[in-house]
Amino acid sequence: MPRLSADAVAPIALSCGEPAGVGPEIAAKAWVQLGPDVPFFLVGDPDHVAAHSPDTPIEVVAAPDQAREAARTGLPVLPLRFDGALTPGKPNPSHASTVVDAIARAVDLARTGQASAVCTAPIHKKALQDGAGFAFPGHTEFLAHLAGDVPVVMMLACPELRVVPATIHIPISDVPAALTPDLLRSVVMLTHSALQRDFGVKAPRLALAGLNPHAGEGGKIGTEEADWIDAFAEEIRASGINLTGPHSADTMFHAGARRLYDAAIAMYHDQALIPIKTIDFAGGVNVTLGLPFIRTSPDHGTALDIAGQGRADPTSLIASLRMAADMAVARAH
Repeated sequence: MPRLSADAVAPIALSCGEPAGVGPEIAAKAWVQLGPDVPFFLVGDPDHVAAHSPDTPIEVVAAPDQAREAARTGLPVLPLRFDGALTPGKPNPSHASTVVDAIARAVDLARTGQASAVCTAPIHKKALQDGAGFAFPGHTEFLAHLAGDVPVVMMLACPELRVVPATIHIPISDVPAALTPDLLRSVVMLTHSALQRDFGVKAPRLALAGLNPHAGEGGKIGTEEADWIDAFAEEIRASGINLTGPHSADTMFHAGARRLYDAAIAMYHDQALIPIKTIDFAGGVNVTLGLPFIRTSPDHGTALDIAGQGRADPTSLIASLRMAADMAVARAH
């Protein structure tokens, strides 16, 4: 089957994120580099882009289908006006509810087919909690809620590695109890399905990390592998999924090992994020698996300390937009 191009799918909706952070600046810089090659539009306030990047031309669009043509001459912006003054580096509580609205608007456009994917600029969680009573730990949980409280997992991806942590923002001391066969099974199945649907991998190869050093070394360095993880891996293999491991995590991420799998399943946050941030710190992309729409995000925060200074690096956002476009093409096949 001939490969489709990004022109064959709808443009990507980029939610504005925290306007006092680097979101408006990196959106402008992403457009400068991508132009119409990866069509996207910002859901946000054109005045915020002008405040952060006064030299960037802006094209206000009335609908997403205007974004592709508009991107030839400026950054397409689907306007969502914010009340209150903007001061780079200092979140304004009056902006919080509109930041949430921008995310919901982008999701609605994706779910109705007007956008091929959602890419989210970073939010400032405390600002949303203080200004809008935001009840979710972050973007991922809010997106899952908007999708009907579906189960989701986080993937971190770059050209050299895809890795999925089974547990995320919990203390190391809580990880062994949080890991269960049901949780790990859900993570494996969501990852396997996403590789087929969104990354065009027909027969995914998964590698499972052990929880303990040396994957427990036969029970000498922890017993979870012997108690249930080994048997779990055998069960998954018996179901027809190509899963290896559990492996000693310290030997899973060198170049030779990475060639043997399409995604790694890690047991906890740092086991997953240290290798990808070492391999490609600026270009890593956060992908939410399990949603009924595509969602990517740069793997960094709002960077309030450098907002408004012209110093923000758009590399991760550009990688996120490119990956979203590739995923949309894969889904369209």
